[in-house]
Amino acid sequence: MKRRVVIIGGGAAGMSAAAKARRTDAELDIVVYERSGFVSYGACGFPYAIKGEIARIEDVIVRTPEQFARQGIQALIHHEVLAIDTERQTVRVRDLTSGREFVDHWDELVLTTGGQPVRPPLSGVDLPGVFTLRNVEDAQAIQHWLHEQQPRTGVIIGGGYIGLEMAEALAAHGMQLTLIERLSQVLPGFDSELAAQVEAELRKHQVDVRLGQTVQAIGGDERVREVLVDGQSIPAEIVILAVGVRPGVALARSAGIALGTTGAVAVDDHQRTNVPHVWAAGDVAEAFHRVTGKPVWVPLGTTANKQGRVAGENLAGGDARFGGIVGTVAVKVFDLEAAMSGLSLARAQAEGFAARAISATANSRAHYMPGHQPITVSLVFDEASRRLLGGQMVGREGVAKRIDTVAAALQAGWTIDELAELDASYAPPFAPVWDPILIAANLARK
Repeated sequence: MKRRVVIIGGGAAGMSAAAKARRTDAELDIVVYERSGFVSYGACGFPYAIKGEIARIEDVIVRTPEQFARQGIQALIHHEVLAIDTERQTVRVRDLTSGREFVDHWDELVLTTGGQPVRPPLSGVDLPGVFTLRNVEDAQAIQHWLHEQQPRTGVIIGGGYIGLEMAEALAAHGMQLTLIERLSQVLPGFDSELAAQVEAELRKHQVDVRLGQTVQAIGGDERVREVLVDGQSIPAEIVILAVGVRPGVALARSAGIALGTTGAVAVDDHQRTNVPHVWAAGDVAEAFHRVTGKPVWVPLGTTANKQGRVAGENLAGGDARFGGIVGTVAVKVFDLEAAMSGLSLARAQAEGFAARAISATANSRAHYMPGHQPITVSLVFDEASRRLLGGQMVGREGVAKRIDTVAAALQAGWTIDELAELDASYAPPFAPVWDPILIAANLARK
């Protein structure tokens, strides 16, 4: 009898696991249960589809259930797994279209239930016109509201990556925008000097940035009309909730699958959980941080795809290993790019390092080349060992891929001295003789 693999969740991790398992063992019987109406899509593209930069939201879909079926993978959309029985090795499933419930048996189970957007306990949070952004249906609903209601005022609650990307997306629709962040800066994970540049870019594009303010309620009648912030009413005909994401661990917790210190499912470097034949990957699972040496929860599509591949290969009899992450991210905010890898200064100090940060601003290209732009680079390192701990950058060009140099150095465990000696490329259209990373590294070296 064929071994049956049940995968809960059809996002990046789940479908990567399914595809890799199929390539590793052609005899497996593989089924994926997905609660929404879509599998295998690039969620990071949603803001650009809502903006209109991508023609259709559906263009971010990588593969359909029909395409997976031709590979011998059954991907069932609108199917929600309600419970897991690890002793009997079964799942209870509801067909959301018909309402029918049934029990399925598994030999190998993969949890890829992803993350859940935080919906703060505010009055009015469920009013029409208030949205989170996590799946294709969310993006379609926002796009439909923009086209049908044509809002002239909008409020974004949260100054993280999604909030900033949605500020650019909604601004393209010509509305008056307010962004509210309860902390003292946007991009809370960045050092304040670089976050201030991002804030200035938002204000330059007429986004009213409110920092250190708390949302008290969302008001309206049959639809959203306002957001109440520290006693003040801000008009809002659309509201985007972008206050964070939590790992979707309800099923795992109820099934007795162990959670780690971060609150996500604990896994080893093969993506195994504490329960035999149960694997976890993607936004529901922890990852090993190469800089701190500790488990961390960083919900990124890159990590989800890699962890899913590892889980899929191993459940099919392979011996793959996921070596961990350094937490590399990049975000576009209007004409500005911001990126980071590794630890911020505050995080490094909290982790017990004797950390110091050095920043430098230099040109993205040779100074005599048209179009050169300043890039600010901040490098964090341990003063005792001189080990590189992290890096951040902000600029108008060349930032998003330059951060990969820092990521590679972090993964290799370089010191600040080794980074300063890097044989980086030079050509006037692309970089000056002394790249901004090298300038910052040499300052740190001194």
